[in-house]
Amino acid sequence: MEQEKQIRLTSTEIAQLWAQYNADSGGICMLTYFLQKAEDAEIKPVIAYALELSQAHIQKVTSIFTEEKNKVPHGFKVEEDVDLTAPRLFSDTYVLNYIHQMAMIGLNTYAAGLSASVRVDITDHYMECLSETMQLYKMSKDLLLSKGLYIRSPYLQNLTQVEFVEKQGLLWDIFGEKRPLLASEIANLHANIQRNALGAATLTGFSQVAQEKQVTQFFIRGIEMAKKHIKLFGGKLEESNLPVSTNLATEVTNSTSFTFSDKLMMFYTSGLIAISVGYYGTGISLSPRVDIGVMYNRLSFEIQLFAEDGANIMIENKWLEQPPMASDRDELAKKNM
Repeated sequence: MEQEKQIRLTSTEIAQLWAQYNADSGGICMLTYFLQKAEDAEIKPVIAYALELSQAHIQKVTSIFTEEKNKVPHGFKVEEDVDLTAPRLFSDTYVLNYIHQMAMIGLNTYAAGLSASVRVDITDHYMECLSETMQLYKMSKDLLLSKGLYIRSPYLQNLTQVEFVEKQGLLWDIFGEKRPLLASEIANLHANIQRNALGAATLTGFSQVAQEKQVTQFFIRGIEMAKKHIKLFGGKLEESNLPVSTNLATEVTNSTSFTFSDKLMMFYTSGLIAISVGYYGTGISLSPRVDIGVMYNRLSFEIQLFAEDGANIMIENKWLEQPPMASDRDELAKKNM
């Protein structure tokens, strides 16, 4: 083990750990505020557990970077990026849905971190992160179910026989008529509706408390985009006579007091955008029907343009921390000329 730990971190391991530090430091700010404002006695332990995990992750990643003589990211700080005395901005129902969605995203992220890890201690770290996040996912899901707040994906009729595809109509038939949705297509449309609903509610709250005008306008643009995507995804479900049910907009209060820094809110929004691009890519890969793939491609391009505008705002305001990157050998050489 000692010999293994002397192996330098790979670029992939550094990238994963750096991203985790920023995400968890931002999570600590959000969760500390959520815990302080929580009123539901059943939801408080879930928030507390999520906060405990983020704090433990920060300690672990800090230790790894320090041992490797790598600069620890600045990330986010409670004293800089959140006002714990601000009025409640989101309901406990929103917070529980937020934690549940973040747990699902965490499972994907930590699985990627694990599969990309080489060093034994980094592998062990992500195995532990996965185990902890599985528990957080179960806690949040079970509580949503017990409170009647969990929105299940649509049900299908029972399969009665095995069939094989006999014509290209699985993709799109010669007359342009669309077949009913496959289970995989339904699953992705439903999940993307849920994520966009959470995103719209999040940006609604953020838009109310943002300090900079350009940031407020950016969030409002994001809200409209999320609503548009929900409508398009819901339309595909309705074409197959499947239900569409989700709305978290009422879980945002009327508070306009400073709550989170614009830097933190822009970071979270940028993260949600990046995640959407990934999930839309999954939607394309699991949707044989041509019109659905075209829709996902078009919407992915739209949110990538949105992401670029967000990055420009962050750069302009010096909110975007430089990620680890390879040395510019040409620039270094110029210093000796």
